[in-house]
Amino acid sequence: MEQIAEKAQDLENTPTTFSVTEIQELLPHRYPFALVDRIIDYTEAKKITGIKNVTINEPFFQGHIPGKPIMPGVLQLEAMAQVGGVILTLLPGMKGKFFAYAGIDKARFRRPVIPGDQLIMTVELLSFKRNRIAKMQGQGFVDGQLTVEAEMLFSLFD
Repeated sequence: MEQIAEKAQDLENTPTTFSVTEIQELLPHRYPFALVDRIIDYTEAKKITGIKNVTINEPFFQGHIPGKPIMPGVLQLEAMAQVGGVILTLLPGMKGKFFAYAGIDKARFRRPVIPGDQLIMTVELLSFKRNRIAKMQGQGFVDGQLTVEAEMLFSLFD
């Protein structure tokens, strides 16, 4: 009974939002590759929503594309992966572990993401096997419009 009470207490103490500083405690990514500014909703081991504020100051806009800046699709996928990485590092026994992409399926880019946009990404954990392999479904939205979606596979990186 005591164990159940401790587990319930842990769930009550798990935040549902995370600042950029808290995200940096969970993920190793740093500038210019830290692509999540805030977690705005988190349901333990199930679903998470994060924000990437897209600004003209991003280093990739210098060359992609001069005169018509567009956030590269691969960086949109990476941002979604980082949001998903927060779920994985919060799973029991996974703190301090690092998961890397093992595959991307059904990736689609629906509209450009440009400076000034706020990319809101929701990632759902579909499966987690042998404490090593995770499958997730992610979607990104700007102003309520779907911009990017993909199924993502992750593997524990030793």
